[in-house]
Parts: sequence; structure tokens; C-alpha cells
Amino acid sequence: MRLSWTDPTLRNIVWQVLIIGAVAALVWYLVRNTERNLAARHIAGGWAFLWQPASIPIGEAPIAYIPSVSTYGRALLIGILNTLKVSVVGVVLATVLGTFVGIGRLSPNWLLARISAVYVEVVRDIPLLLQLFFWYGLLQAFPPPRQAFNPITGLFLSNRGIRFPALEWEPAHGFALAMFAVGLVVTWFWTRFADRRQQATGVRPPTWPVALAALVVLPVAVWAALGAPFHLDLPALRGFNFQGGLTVTPEYAALLIGLVVYTATYIAEIVRSGLLAVPHGQWEAGGALGLPRGVVLRRIVLPQSLRIIIPPMASQYLNLIKNSSLAVGIGYQDIVSIADTTLNQTGQAIEGVTIIMLVYLTFSITISVFMNWYNARIALKER
Repeated sequence: MRLSWTDPTLRNIVWQVLIIGAVAALVWYLVRNTERNLAARHIAGGWAFLWQPASIPIGEAPIAYIPSVSTYGRALLIGILNTLKVSVVGVVLATVLGTFVGIGRLSPNWLLARISAVYVEVVRDIPLLLQLFFWYGLLQAFPPPRQAFNPITGLFLSNRGIRFPALEWEPAHGFALAMFAVGLVVTWFWTRFADRRQQATGVRPPTWPVALAALVVLPVAVWAALGAPFHLDLPALRGFNFQGGLTVTPEYAALLIGLVVYTATYIAEIVRSGLLAVPHGQWEAGGALGLPRGVVLRRIVLPQSLRIIIPPMASQYLNLIKNSSLAVGIGYQDIVSIADTTLNQTGQAIEGVTIIMLVYLTFSITISVFMNWYNARIALKER
């Protein structure tokens, strides 16, 4: 076989090899230059600091942590969990709020449509960091624990956060939760069976009795058979603060509210544009069949609009996760805050920044892969 530069395959291979080689050479140069600069400043590199005791006070730790005893690696893990906690809850709440606001903007009710429009136009034009300061200042304006608001028994609102009762977990609750998970699987399989049966016969077996039995009756029966334990740990004022129950800190609440309220405005516009992209004839066809407007929206229009909504929605989820890094502005200890304190104490700046980048890159890739999978699943299939 005679090789010729006029062969496009050969040219493509040569150019790709040259580009990859140039990139590899650039990376090698940057790594060597960094090593020389670190050595000149007597800065030791490496990841050994992850196993050193961390003297970082952490006020909100989802796992056990003791300053000066626990390691920097554990502190960074807490930062990752805190970021994940606000991101996951924020994505769910922003989706729900944004969907309702987007539908509200198209409502025939003039007042609801105007309120939704004002909310979207005002909130998305205010910088997110400024909104976080606003919500944090508002929560800090609550009275101290001794004068905390107590609207109902067991619920206290103060400048230390929101305190509410916590369920004392027992083995019976774990078994009931396991049965609920089994019920989810059973409901999913039954729904798939009902879909296939409807396609084959035109008659769809009812799914709600199976869902009710699998998701409610079965877990409750297991919980009752194991003694039906139900004990609440009620918060109570002890000295200058509350003891018992669960706490939502002002920092977490302010960050979550700010992210949800801000991101929901963009999701609302995505939902609105997706609904408007569905031909109006779909609404008319549903009305001609005698279906209420809400049923037409839920069963006909919204499923079709998902093919338009899902791709830009993924970008908003990524923005919410990345915007959570603004938590450092209000004192919420996410991965950025803890990593920043870690690199200040250890001097491992490159390693600290690398950890932050890898965490956000992992979150972003995970969201992208899931949304791309779901988008491909609901895409129109050509026959």
C-alpha cells in the first residue's frame, strides 16, 4: 500500500498525532515548571496532608468530625457532602417552583400570569450573591433562642436556625423503609406491564391499587408488625440554645432559598418556551375530547414539551451546582470554603484547587450523563 499526502485519512492521522503531541508537551512543560517553582519556594507537594489532623472548626457536619483529631481528608469529605446536600435539594425544589411559575405565566388568570411575570423579571435581574446576603440577613433578624418564635409545638424559629422534632430511628423504621423501596420496584414493574397491556388490548389495568398496596400498605404493615415505634425527639431550650431535634442552620437555609428562587426564574422561562412550542392544536384537540385544561396540560402538552425543555434544563442544573460555591459569602461550609481553609493552613494550593475542580467536574458530568440519557429516552423514535 502506497502512502500519499493526498490521502485524507493519512493527513487526519498525522494532524491528530501532532496535536496530541503538542498538548502532551505543553502539559509536561507546565508540570515541570510548577515543580521547579514549588521547589524554589520550598513548598512540598503531594497528598499526604489529607491524613494530617485538621484544625478546622466545622459547624455543620453530616458525619462525625472532631477538630484537631479528624483529618483534612474527612473535613474535605464533609465539604463535599454539604455541597451535595444543598445541590440535590436545590435542583428538586427549583424544578418544582420553576415549573409552576412557567405554567403560571401562561395561565388565563390575569393576576396569576402578571405575578409570575413580575417574579421572573425582577428576581433574575438581581445578582445571586446579593440575594444570598438578603436572605441571610433576613434569617439573622429572627430573635435569639430565648425569644424564638414557636408557631406550633416543637417548631422554633430563631437566629440560630430552624429547630423541629426528629424521629428517633429504630430498626422497625429501617425495615419499613426497605419495604417502601421494594414497593417502588413493584410499582414500576406493574406500570410497565399496564403500558404493554394497554398497547396490546386497548384496556389499561388500574395502577393505583397496586401502588397504594406496595407503597403504603406494605411498609405500614411491616412497621406495625414490629411494634409500631414512634418517638419524637423534641427540641427544648437549654441555657442559651436548643437541644434535641433537627436544625436547619441560617447559612444552609439562606443558600438553599437563594439558589432555588434565583434558578427557578430561568427554569420557568424554559418551561414556558417549551409549552409554547407545542402546537396550539394539541390544546384544541384535548378540549374537543372534553378533557379539562389541567388534564390536557398534564397528559398531552407537557409530555411533548419535555423534548424541548430537557436540554436547556440540564444547563440550569449545572449552573445551580456551580453557583453553590457562593456559599463562602455567607459562611456556609461547602467544599470551596473548607478547601480554601485547608490550603491556607497546609500551603497545598495546587492540590486544594485540584480537589475543588474535580468535585465540581464530577457533579457536572454526572448531571450531564443523566440528563443526556433521559433526553435520549424521551426523544422521538423514527420508524
